[in-house]
Order: sequence, then C-alpha cells, then structure tokens
Amino acid sequence: MLRHYTFVDYATQAYMTLVGALILFFHNATVPHWPWLLASEAAGIVLVHLLIQFQGSRRLGSLLNFLRHFYPVLLYAWLFAQTGWLNRMFVDHYLDPSIIRWEQALFGCQPSVLFMQKLPDLALSEILYASYFSYYLMIGGIGLALYLRNRQQFFHYISVISFVFYVCYLIYIALPIVGPRVFFHDVPDYSLPRACQQLAPIAFYPDTVKAGPFYHIVSFIYRVIEAPGAALPSSHVAIAMCTVFFSFLYLPRIRYAHLGVAILLCVATVYCRYHYGLDVLTGLLTAAILVPIANWLYFRLCPPQQEGLKTAEAEVQRL
Repeated sequence: MLRHYTFVDYATQAYMTLVGALILFFHNATVPHWPWLLASEAAGIVLVHLLIQFQGSRRLGSLLNFLRHFYPVLLYAWLFAQTGWLNRMFVDHYLDPSIIRWEQALFGCQPSVLFMQKLPDLALSEILYASYFSYYLMIGGIGLALYLRNRQQFFHYISVISFVFYVCYLIYIALPIVGPRVFFHDVPDYSLPRACQQLAPIAFYPDTVKAGPFYHIVSFIYRVIEAPGAALPSSHVAIAMCTVFFSFLYLPRIRYAHLGVAILLCVATVYCRYHYGLDVLTGLLTAAILVPIANWLYFRLCPPQQEGLKTAEAEVQRL
C-alpha cells in the first residue's frame, strides 16, 4: 500500500491513470489537443500524491488539510468535462437514435418530449428545476455536514460517491449519448435521423417554463459545465441516490425529506429534457449496483485502526 493512501485516493489515482492510458493509446482525430489532456492527467496524479504525502507528514495548514479531504469534489467537474472530449475514441458517433427507439418501444412515446409538452406549468416547472438544481447542494451539503459531524463518516461518504462518479465517467467515455437536447439541433455537427427528428417538440422550452428563475439558473449551469455524450446512466440520479443512502445511514433527521427531493430530481431529469427515461432507470440501477461494491471496497481497503469502522460496516449491512 502507498503510504497514507485511503480508498478514495486509490480510486482517484486509478481513474486518472486509466484515462491517461486511454488517451495515450487510443486518441484519434476526435480528441482535441490530446497531449495537453494527457499532461493534465499526469499533473493531477502528481498533485494528488503530493497532497496526500504532505498530509501524512503533518505539515498542512487548515486550508490544505481541508483540501486533502475534499479534493475529489473539486475534481468532479473537470473530470466530467473531459468525458465530452474523449467520448468518441471508441464509438465515432452518438448513440441517441438507438436510445430513442428503445424509449419508444418501452414507453410507447418519448417521455422527455411529452412530459413538459403536456404540463408546461410555471409552478410545476420551477419545483422540478429547483429539484434538479438541488443535486449540487446534495453533493456538497451532505459532504460538509458529515465532515463537520464525524470525519470517519465523511471519509466513507467521499469514498463511495467518488467511486460512483468515476464509473459513470468511464461509461460516458465508452458510450456517447447526448440526451433529449439532440431533438433541438443543440449539438454541433450532429443531426438526428429523420425518423427520430419527427418526434421532436415544436418548441423545446415553452415560454411559460422559461419565465422561471430556476429555469435560468439550471440552464446557465448546463451551458457552462455540461459535457456532450454524458446522458446514460444519469449521474444526477445515481449520485442523488448515493447521497440519500448516506442520509439514511448517518443523518436520519433529514432522510425522508432528502428522499422526497431526490425523487423529484429523478422526475425533473426527464421533465426538464436533460435525460431520457432510460437514463433515469439506468441511473437507479447504477446506484443499486455500485454503492454496495464501493462499500465493500471501502471497508476492505481502509486501515483497520480507524475508529468506528466496524460500527459503520454493521450499519451498512443493516440497511
């Protein structure tokens, strides 16, 4: 074992190493400025290692000590953005037409088109856009609450949530699926086949929906950080369910309210036309599969002397 490494450190370094290897050996004309991307992975690996080693030597100040534990959260947005530049190394086209056909076969319609089209109500849309926005508050809020409450619980949380993120990112690199915005010609140099395009809404966002402040907040975030081809599984759904798991485990006072908001978030991903219905179902399945795997790895790889580890493991098994 590397000195002072924890499970989340191994997971983060392994992810960046794997992505760096993929860039090195499989880059093609669809990967812009691949040497710089490769250099960013190498720099990230070195900086994370130095941060871990400085923490082990007890030379960190309070700010750097906080970064030592929260650094994966700061990496999520950058690693997510990378998937949009790397997702056509293995599949040279977006797979949305297949997902649209499966949606039609499973639901008999396109839920991501019809939901808002049938219910273009301002009050409803604002509730759902606010729920969609709550995703960002869930990640940081639950993490900060556990960091201040109990460091062991925080270590557990950040380890599991990072593992789920990294697996989702690898899927996005391998399977590029944009999501319902392909109906609106919102992807440069890409158009749906005519049979799929016929299912598109007349107006992608009704004027009543666009009148709400949360619509504009979420739209701004989407424009700034969204990576094309990162729809399935929905990381919004998978990570939201992951944070709910930790509410039930460590923060019981908020667990049912948190669950209610997370359910609204699942609905919002389709209503707001950011995800297909299949994205939500696979997001739920992703959380159901990966959270137990991440828990098992965490309890196997964490140093046995950490206080409360056995108690936490017993609580997870009880849930």
